[in-house]
Formats: sequence, C-alpha cells, structure tokens
Amino acid sequence: MKTITSTEDLAAFCSEAATAPYVTVDTEFLRERTYYSKLCLIQLAYPGQGDENAVLVDPLAGELSLEPLLELFRNTNVVKVFHAARQDLEIFFIDHGVIPDPLFDTQVAAMVCGFGEQVGYETLVKRIAKQGLDKSSRFTDWSRRPLTDAQKKYALADVTHLRVIYEYLAAELERTGRARWVAEELGVLTDPETYITRPQDAWQRVKTRSSSPRFLAIVRELAAFREDYAQSRNIPRNRVFKDDALTELASTKPVTMEDLGRSRLLLREARKGPIADGILAAIKAGMECPKDALPKPDTSKDQLQVNPALADLLRVLLKARTEASGVAARLIAPAADLDAMAAGQRDVKALTGWRREVFGEDALRLCEGRIGLAVKGRDVEVIEI
Repeated sequence: MKTITSTEDLAAFCSEAATAPYVTVDTEFLRERTYYSKLCLIQLAYPGQGDENAVLVDPLAGELSLEPLLELFRNTNVVKVFHAARQDLEIFFIDHGVIPDPLFDTQVAAMVCGFGEQVGYETLVKRIAKQGLDKSSRFTDWSRRPLTDAQKKYALADVTHLRVIYEYLAAELERTGRARWVAEELGVLTDPETYITRPQDAWQRVKTRSSSPRFLAIVRELAAFREDYAQSRNIPRNRVFKDDALTELASTKPVTMEDLGRSRLLLREARKGPIADGILAAIKAGMECPKDALPKPDTSKDQLQVNPALADLLRVLLKARTEASGVAARLIAPAADLDAMAAGQRDVKALTGWRREVFGEDALRLCEGRIGLAVKGRDVEVIEI
C-alpha cells in the first residue's frame, strides 16, 4: 500500500491517471470539533486489479501540494468516480474552489439502477464486487499519525472495489439508456451553491413552532450570528448554541446579561463574552426590524387542499411505476410531491426531466381524469378513459 507524501510523487501518479478513462476517489476527514471538514486522507485508484494503481495521499504531510490532483479534477477526459460524493466535494470546493468534472456518483447511479434508496457502499461491494469489507477502522481518528495497516487497508478498499462498482453501473446505465437520468441528478452536486452556507439564510434550517414574523425575525438574526461566529472561528455551530436554545431565546427575548443568565438551555460559555454580546445584539436587531423587512413564513403547505382519494391513487400509480422501473419510489416522487399534485400544484420535481417520463406524465393524466387504474392479478394497469 503506497502512501504519497510529496508533490512530486502525487504529480507522477496523477500523470498516469490522466491517461485512464476514470479515477475513483474517496476521502477520510474529521468534523466533530470544527465547522469545516479537516481533510486527513485521500484515496485514489484507476483501472487495475486489487491494490494495483491505487494509492493513499496524505494531505497532512507538510510539503505536499494538492495541485496535481486538482489539475486531474479539472481534466474533462477523466471521469471522477465517488460514492455519496457530497461531503467529499464540499471539502475540495471549500478548500480549493474546485468541483471535479466530469463526475459520477455510484450512490446516485445505484438508486437509478434499482438498488434502493441511498444504498450504502458496503452493500454495493457485497452485491456487485462480491467482496466483504472490514469496517472496524471506520470511526478511527484519521488525523493521527502514523496510520495503522488496518486503517490503510480499510481506506484503500474504498476506491479499489469502487472500480468494479463503477464499471458495472456505467454498463447498466448504458444498457438501459438511463445515463442522462444520473446526469440530471448530479446537477445539484456539481452546483457550487450546494456548498455555500450564507449566514443570512441559516434561519430557514431552524425548526420552529411559531410562524410569527417578529419571532422569525429574531430567529433569523440569532441564526445568522451563530453561523457567522462558527464560520469565523471554525467551530461547530452547536458549540455556539443549539437550536433549542436559539428558539428559547427568540421566545424570551432577553435584553440584559442578567436576563440571559436565566436561560435554561444556553451553554455556560454563551452567557458571557462575545457570544453573549452577539446574542443580545441579534435579539435587539430582530426586535427593531422594520415591518416591511420581516420574514414571511411559507404557508403554502398549510393552504394545500389535498384530495385524499387522488393522493392515494397517485401512491398506487407510483408503486406500480417503481416496480416496473426498479427505481426507488422516494427518488421518483416523495410524499410531499404527491400531496402537492393532489392539491392541484404542478411545480414539483416529479413532473420534470426523467421523472416525468417514468411517472409524471401518467400522474398528470390521472389527476385530469384521463386514465384510471385497474388491478390485474398482482399488477396495476393503466386504463384509458
């Protein structure tokens, strides 16, 4: 098992990989104590057998530059293959401003090819590569050096078996004509906006029971302060204060340090110093926010007049289409899309792209009363009306 610790060796490997049709990629990182992921190890492999043409890259080696790898990521002649790529891509985008192109995600491809929803790598290794995985090193501290042989073996397996999985799924997509389905799904992963977290938008991820605009204004200011504080100091946002404390503060609206000290849920460290100052300033800003700048809660879902019988019929149709196509039901149309369609809405993902071909077109015809459903044996059939 070769571990690369110099830029020269990395450049040599990437030069060889640049002549291959694809390279498989994985990373090991830590994020428990930081806001941003700390990259600890990179695994790379191009076509070969076993450990052949596979290496570990140690980004913690002091003199190592990742520029040769970034150049390979920009090389559009080589497909970059990941499994469940989102967190890996976030690291390379945040640290280096690069998103590998072209990209292939075996988890996405597996869902399209009938392996179920968000299928794990271990499952694909067993079902496609016919191998087992030793997962004992999965939750080890990847920042500690030296790495053990067990860690290295575990890490390398994440890219060596991936070669077999990729080749199988790529062939299956070619056979079924579904390659463009995967390309559509990868649009989110290759969009830089996916990896940008703006403090002013952080409040939209906080679950609240109140939809009062003034309450939401305070939540917005508190969430923005927390996100900015966590980003600037590279600490987890929950280390500043947790969501339950945030909503408590938005309800109680403390205005002094003494008021803040009465909070039941606020961490001790947040009751003084810059965090406490930031909390009080955020609450003040939310309280003084002009009426025309208050957040407007999304009440569209509350106003949906769902036809329950039609929603049930759509679920039956979806189940039939899922069984016929082998694609996971939630990937085609989540329950929210079905309810929205049953309420008359048409601006849903299930009615776009490949989903429209598999399910959406018949779903529209069902909603408009142009088709019905009938049971024949164990199958559901569409009947023209």
